[in-house]
Amino acid sequence: MSILLPTNLQKCPSLSPSPSPPIHSPSPSSAFSYLGTRRRCLRFVTSSVASLQSSVANGSAPAAVVVERGQIRLGLPSKGRMAADAIDLLKDCQLFVKQVNPRQYVAQIPQLPNTEVWFQRPKDIVRKLLSGDLDLGIVGLDTLSEYGQGDEDLIIVHEALNFGDCHLSIAIPNYGIFENIKSLKELAQMPQWSEERPLRVATGFTYLGPKFMKENGIQHVAFSTADGALEAAPAMGIADAILDLVSSGTTLKENNLKEIDGGVVLESQAVLVASRRALTDRKGALNTVHEILERLEAHLKADGQFTVVANMRGNSAEEVAERVLSQPSLSGLQGPTISPVYCKQDGQVSIDYYAIVICVPKKALYESVKQLRAVGGSGVLVSPLTYIFDEDTPRWGQLLTNLKL
Repeated sequence: MSILLPTNLQKCPSLSPSPSPPIHSPSPSSAFSYLGTRRRCLRFVTSSVASLQSSVANGSAPAAVVVERGQIRLGLPSKGRMAADAIDLLKDCQLFVKQVNPRQYVAQIPQLPNTEVWFQRPKDIVRKLLSGDLDLGIVGLDTLSEYGQGDEDLIIVHEALNFGDCHLSIAIPNYGIFENIKSLKELAQMPQWSEERPLRVATGFTYLGPKFMKENGIQHVAFSTADGALEAAPAMGIADAILDLVSSGTTLKENNLKEIDGGVVLESQAVLVASRRALTDRKGALNTVHEILERLEAHLKADGQFTVVANMRGNSAEEVAERVLSQPSLSGLQGPTISPVYCKQDGQVSIDYYAIVICVPKKALYESVKQLRAVGGSGVLVSPLTYIFDEDTPRWGQLLTNLKL
C-alpha cells in the first residue's frame, strides 16, 4: 500500500543514502548538526507514517497532495472505440494528439505546450485523478460514477461530448419465471426472493448496482462481480439478472434477455472531468481547461448545423426579412442576416438583390432550402459549420461557480 505524505513531510531533507562527509570536514559541530537533522527527519517520517497508517485503518485516508510539476496531465482511454473517438474529437477542435510511437503511453498536444497526454484504462483515469497523478480526463460517465463514487474532488467540466452513448441497465431473461415481468417493481415483488434466496445480479458495477437497489428500496439482492460476457450468466444459472451497459440492445436480444421499466440506472456518454485540487492549486491548469472548454463548446455547438446563403430581390432589407420569416422552417432559427448586394449598371451603383444568411440544423436543411426558394431565393449555397464561438462559454461560468472563484 502506498501512502501519500503531507506537504510538510515532503519538505524534509532527503533521507536517501548519501556519500560520507568529506575527509576535510569544516568542523565536528557541522557534522553533528547534519546528523542531527537526519535523525529528526527519520523520527518525523516514522511518526507520520504510523499516523497515516492509523488513519487509513480507521477509514479516513488523507487527501492526496498536489505534487509540483510543470506539465498539465490529460488522461485519455488507451484503447477501443472510446480512445479513437476522444482523439477524433480533439482533432475536430484543432487539438492534435502527437504520439511518436503507438506503444508509448505518453503523447503531446502541440497547441497546448504545457499539456501531456497519458493513455490509461478508463477506470485508472478516474483513480489517478483522485490520487493527483492526472489533472484532466475524458471517460464515460458510467466509469466516472462507478470508480469516483461521488468524490467531491472530481468535477465534471463538460457533461456531453457526444460520443460513447449508452445506458447502464438491469436485464432479465425473457423466459421462465421472468416471462411476464416488465418492471423493476414487479421484479422486486416476485415471491421467490428472500434473505436465504436473494435475487442474484451479475455485474461489473459493484458500487452503482447496490446503490441503485438501496435507493429504490429493493431488498434481498446479492451482487456477484463479473467482467465481460455477462449475458451468459442467467443461462448458465449463476445469476438471475445482469446489470450492464447497453447501447443498441441487440446483444441482449440475441441472448434472450430484456430490459424492464424503471431498470435504467444511469444514462451515460463521454465527459470531460477534472480534479478540483488541480484546478485550484496547479499553476496553468485553469487556463488550459478554459482553452479546451472553449474549443469543445464551439465545435459541439456547430456540430450538425449548416450555413445557408441565398440571393433575393426586394425593395428593402426589411421587406426581404418579412418574406423569409413568414416561412415556418425559416422562423425561429438563427438569423436571417440580410445584406445588400451592390451592382453597377450604366455607371450607377444600385441594389437589386439582398443576400440572406441563415443557420439551420441538418434535419431542417432541405425544407429550409425549399422555403427560401419559394419566397424568391436563388443561387442557394450550403456549407457545414465548423465552430460557433459565443460571446461567453456558459460552462466556463458554471465551472468557476463550482470552484467558488
